[in-house]
Order: sequence, then structure tokens, then C-alpha cells
Amino acid sequence: MNNTIDSRIDVKKLLNCIMLTPEPGGLVKYCQVLEASFDGIFITDGKANTLFVNRSYENITGLSRAEVLNKNMGDLVSDHIVDRSGTLLALKNNGVVTLEQKFRTGKRAIITSTPIFDTDNNALMVVTNVRDITELHDLKERLNEEAEVSQKNLLEIEHIRKQFIGMGNTIAIDPGMLDKLFMAGRVARMNTAVLLLGETGVGKEKLASYIHQNSSRAAERFIKVNCGSIVEQLAESELFGYESGAFTGANTKGKPGLFEVADKGTLFLDEIGELSMDLQTKLLRVIQEQEILRVGSTTPRKIDVRIIAATNQNLEDMVAQDRFRRDLYYRLNVFPITIPPLRERLRDIIPLSHEILQEYNKQFGLEKEFTQDAEYELQHYQWPGNIRELRNVIERALIMSTGNEIFPQDLAIHKPLSRDLPIDLPQNGPVNIKGILDDIEGRYIQMAYKKHKNIRRAAASLSMNPATFLRRLKKHQK
Repeated sequence: MNNTIDSRIDVKKLLNCIMLTPEPGGLVKYCQVLEASFDGIFITDGKANTLFVNRSYENITGLSRAEVLNKNMGDLVSDHIVDRSGTLLALKNNGVVTLEQKFRTGKRAIITSTPIFDTDNNALMVVTNVRDITELHDLKERLNEEAEVSQKNLLEIEHIRKQFIGMGNTIAIDPGMLDKLFMAGRVARMNTAVLLLGETGVGKEKLASYIHQNSSRAAERFIKVNCGSIVEQLAESELFGYESGAFTGANTKGKPGLFEVADKGTLFLDEIGELSMDLQTKLLRVIQEQEILRVGSTTPRKIDVRIIAATNQNLEDMVAQDRFRRDLYYRLNVFPITIPPLRERLRDIIPLSHEILQEYNKQFGLEKEFTQDAEYELQHYQWPGNIRELRNVIERALIMSTGNEIFPQDLAIHKPLSRDLPIDLPQNGPVNIKGILDDIEGRYIQMAYKKHKNIRRAAASLSMNPATFLRRLKKHQK
């Protein structure tokens, strides 16, 4: 850009040519062209004496025209009216100067001072453009802050993920699962009640254990209670303990309940939805009062227990159906975490499958691998039984495969469970009738539990004793 003009042109006359409404006597009061500029305009002569400022300059800097007009920029800097001057730098360097400046208004601006020279290279005037970048600067700071927070969150998630992976079979790559781990890591530091929700086999117990291990109670006990497997007649004494002679067959010295055993630690109440309404009432009192009353006693005992509950049932529906106490639900539902089912953790399925396979390889001294077709089957199966089912499928495939490669047919997941008996006997060799009957029993037991989601109801549907049903269910889930 050529910043030279004819030296014979008078600067004030030049300004008067620019101004549409010059002030009487040649002094500039208002200029429609420059006043229309969104940017601030500041003009001095070649000796840095202020000749003109527009309204935008006043708004951006907080300086009035009276403070700067007909003042020398050197004096304005000396009097601390401005902290530094682009005009003085431009005159000193004989060239365009750009710098960032903050004004008394709190606004930030990019100022560009452009000297204009005559044909003899003498400075005639300096035109300074002042562009408000406050919003851009604030946006940049917010983005930097968000980026810093995001980086901290990523580091925290990675730290949580590594800790969680160290617990075995706990691959967490999928964003949905990472989000749940992040939540668990945050609440672990508190003494807050946690409610873990999700389908059977998603890993609620493992997440509960992770929360305990990363809490201030990590050195204390982590006690798991399967509320669905406790015999109702003995549930109260199991949970709260009993005194000597409380009932026939009771220990003569009495016995502490699981709440007392977990004192100072964490009590994990799995399948919380299976508790009877009577036990729910007593559990609510324990949570509210932090004290238990042994069966046969009139003296309460103080306890300090953190509660983590879990269920695969919809407690809100149970509350609406008067099958679960509303006040207990609110006590437990302080910090709910819903663990996604395996079919929604698509990025975790194959890494998790490999981790489980390597665990079994090490256990059995094998070196088996999945074929690509087998991995495809694993990735596209719906996994109604989640991680528990995945473990079972891989263990069975490890046994069924004849070589070091596991093929889709070894996985046995492409066919749904069937209630039909085989109608054809093998052509060669004996029939393992015990194995066939055992397989049928396992299918019926697992289907009954999946349908009823309750040990007692599932056992009744098969005309079985609940304790026998539970024992055989555990056998077939291995």
C-alpha cells in the first residue's frame, strides 16, 4: 500500500475534504463517513497531535473526545490516559504497527496505526483503526477453559478406566460405558447412596466393587447381599442379626447381621426389588437412623454403612404398583447409574471377547483365537444375557473348538434356545442322556429366571424349592 500524498496538501484541508459536516472554523466536530464505522477511528497529525476520534472509539476505549482532542499522544501516555500508543510506535518505526490493547472499559481491541507520508517521506498524519475483539477474546478464553476441563475430564476418565480394567473383564472403550465410569468415579469419593440399574449380567456388582475400592471406605469390608436369594423367614436375622434365644435354633451367643459386619464399610444390596414390603420398611429405618435392631433385642445399635443398591427391575413401576416403598426408593435413588447392556456397547464387544478368551487360554494352557467370521458373529449378536452370557459362550466355544481357531459354529449363538427335544438319535456311539437332560434343565431354569426375574416366582413356576432352584441356577450360569 502506498501511504504517500502530495506534500503540498494541507492536513487540515485534507480532513475537511473527508468530513461532510466540518465544524465552523475548520475544526472537525462530526463526520458522517467515519462516524458510521463500527471500528474506532483515531487520527493524529505527523507530530502525534490528536485531530479526530469517532463515537466508536469513545465507546470502545471509554475516553471522551474532550480528553484526547488537540492533545499530543506523548502527553496522553505520560498522563496515563492511555497505556501505550500505536501512533507513537508507527511514527518511530515509519511503518504500520498492530498491537492488542485493553482499555478502562474492560474491552480489548486490536489497534492498527498507519502513518501517511508526503512525497518527501515526512509523516503527515497517522490513522489508527481500533477493532473491538472483546467477544472474540472472551470466546477464546472460554474455549481454552473448556478445553482444559475437557482434558482434565479425559485424564480422569482414563485414570478411572485403567483402574476399572485392573479388576478383570472390564473393558471400557465405548463412550456410553466411559460416561458411566466417570460418574462412578465421581460419586465414589462421596458417602452418597448409589443405585445401579441395568439388565442382568451387565456388571452391576463389579461397578459397585469399583465404587467401594475408590472410596474412603476402601480399607473396610465390601459385603454383598443378594436380596433375591435370602429366604424370607430368615431375611431379617440375616440382615440385622439376632440375640441369644431369639428363636428356635438360634446361636446361644447371638449373631451379628450383615449390616453390622459391613460397619464402616459398604453394603451392596443386589436385586433390591426382591425385598418384601416388611423388610423394605425396616431397611428404610436403618438408612434413616443409621442404626439396627437385632431380632429379639430392644436396644438399637449404631452403624456406619454406605449403601449401594442394584436392580434389573423398574423401581418406578414397582412404586406405582405399590410393590416398592416410595420413601425407600427416594432414599436409594440419590445417585442412579444405569449401566448400558452389552448390545449397546458395540466398541467393547470384541476387545472384551478377546480379554475373556485370553483369560481362559491362560487358565487351560491354550492358545486359541477367534476367526474373523467368529468376531462378526460376536459383534452382531444381541447378547440378552450380557457379559455373563458372553463368558459362557466363549468358555463353551473354547471347549467345542477342535483346533486353535474358534469358528462361528463353535460359538453356538446363531440359534435361539429351543424347548424341543432332539428327535433323531445319533447314528454312531452311545447317547449321553444325562447330559441331554442336564442341558434341558439348564435351559428351563434360565428361561424361568429370565421371565420372572425372581428366585421364588421362577422356582414356583417349575415346582421347585427356591434353595434348589438357586443352587441349580448358579450351576448352569457357570
